Amino acid sequence: MSTSLNHPRRPRRVPRWDNRCVTASQATAIVNARVFDGDRLRDWTSVRFADGVLTECAAGSSAQDGDEVVDAQGDMVLPGLIDSHVHLLPGALSQALVFGVTTVLDMFSMPDVVAVARQQAGTRSDVADVRSVGIGATAPGGHPSMMYPRFPTLTGPEQAEQFVAGRAAEGSDYLKVFSGRSGRWPSLDPDTITALTTAAHSRGLVVVAHVSSVAGVHEVVSAGVDVVAHVPVDGELEEALAHRIAEAGIVVGPTLATIENVLGEPGGAAVAGDPRIAGILQDEWARRLTSGAAAPGQRMPPYSRAEENVGRLLNAGVTILAGTDAPNPGTVFGASLHRELELLVRCGLTPAQALTAATAAAAGAFNLADRGRIAPGQRADLVLVSGDPLSDITATRAIARIWRAGVLCGRRAPVASTPETQEVDAFYARIAEAVAAVRERRSGRDPTETG
Repeated sequence: MSTSLNHPRRPRRVPRWDNRCVTASQATAIVNARVFDGDRLRDWTSVRFADGVLTECAAGSSAQDGDEVVDAQGDMVLPGLIDSHVHLLPGALSQALVFGVTTVLDMFSMPDVVAVARQQAGTRSDVADVRSVGIGATAPGGHPSMMYPRFPTLTGPEQAEQFVAGRAAEGSDYLKVFSGRSGRWPSLDPDTITALTTAAHSRGLVVVAHVSSVAGVHEVVSAGVDVVAHVPVDGELEEALAHRIAEAGIVVGPTLATIENVLGEPGGAAVAGDPRIAGILQDEWARRLTSGAAAPGQRMPPYSRAEENVGRLLNAGVTILAGTDAPNPGTVFGASLHRELELLVRCGLTPAQALTAATAAAAGAFNLADRGRIAPGQRADLVLVSGDPLSDITATRAIARIWRAGVLCGRRAPVASTPETQEVDAFYARIAEAVAAVRERRSGRDPTETG
């Protein structure tokens, strides 16, 4: 630092737990830290950022005159977390951010809902950033028709180009297609899924495929999609299929945090019972965590099958993403991503691989070149956590600080307005209707169906 006699501006140390807002233009240096860069633990002990962008990562102190200095006291700095599978609701972005999720990827929402979310993300520093597929491609009456107001659908491959053009005109960042090979709903045929994938790729759009069966995985892999959403539980994922996925460079977001609740496991209750999370949850969201989708006594596949299938994908070398499918029953925005990380580690991922699934891997899969990693030039989305998530993945829940594009964020539980609460209640009512319909149509088939 300068030793000028003209009263130099010294770095000012800020207590770790201070929740003041610091503007993105004010340079900040985090010192005495351990740094996980999105792929691995580095030998850096300090990172510095200004104007919302990381400027330096160093083995020694990177603090300069006039910086705000945060003493990490040996705690770990992570890239801001990315939830690669949500569905937008009022309050979703603020709820996500208080749990260190600085970016959410929406996998089906109506254009007006997406527009509001984009406006919030573009003008406020107290909400997560967002990307969205907007309206996904499905057949008339196909999933998830019961969960949303009427939206455009298609019936054949000749309509694919027009459908994709419509989504691009609405500003969709990606395309989502729904495979209906589980047999419960009207569905797109393989030729239409392939035509949609081709049309999207011609526009540079990543294609995400919703699947609910092993047969559906075969279908979308053959179509050439980029991301598979959900891990099937209707049967064993064959080793040959897992290797096909790996060889094609297709990534998979299992959404175990939702699947475990659908299959009757008390995962949501486990999240709600963690004091590192409970203190930040509004009562209404805590209640959502303890409401699962499985009916008492309903015949369900074992949840262990989901973890076994993820293990097969991992053994084949498939890249895994962390996504929650919030707000399905038993999940909430932000908090449930930490449960997803825990479940991925149970499947065989190392803690480092699980962290990568929620940072660098997600950013890479969805072409988010400015985030997901800690490196000079990257967006200053950062989370400081107490403890060591590389040895105990649940340490990600012990959040000391969050920066979103360089702005320090508070951690008060967001309070929803009355209109927001009413809209959330209406959405959950539609989910309940959809779950009931799935049970009626099940006829011995796989009962799970998520977004």
